[in-house]
Amino acid sequence: MERILITGSAEETEEAGAELAPTLRDGDVVALVGELGAGKSTFVRGLARGLFVKDILLSPSFVLARSYKGRIPFHHLDLYRVRSFAELSEVGLDELVPPPCGVTAVEWADRIPDRIPPGAVWVVLEHAGGDRRRITLRR
Repeated sequence: MERILITGSAEETEEAGAELAPTLRDGDVVALVGELGAGKSTFVRGLARGLFVKDILLSPSFVLARSYKGRIPFHHLDLYRVRSFAELSEVGLDELVPPPCGVTAVEWADRIPDRIPPGAVWVVLEHAGGDRRRITLRR
């Protein structure tokens, strides 16, 4: 399955994440890729909202991962500062890809492509001029 969306604002990008959420089930991984500022974190905020996470999402850039309670557990990894899967193993985060339960969203998933499970949803975000984003969803 491949679906392409064009969003015109951060709110629309967040809504695209919220619309994906109901299709996810326990154990799913959402692998996000795109340049800095492409909208990965914005998409993940929508994903969390769609999974009924009540907490405000905080960027895990410096702590690498955060977990939240929602319809099912939601784990958010940001691998911007990670160079290899071995680094994730060193800090015990390898168990979240794939997750033991819940959904894991992995920003910068292209840093560990061989560890992303075959059934993952890949979300590619690209700048499309101004506030517009081209979002490609693949499963």
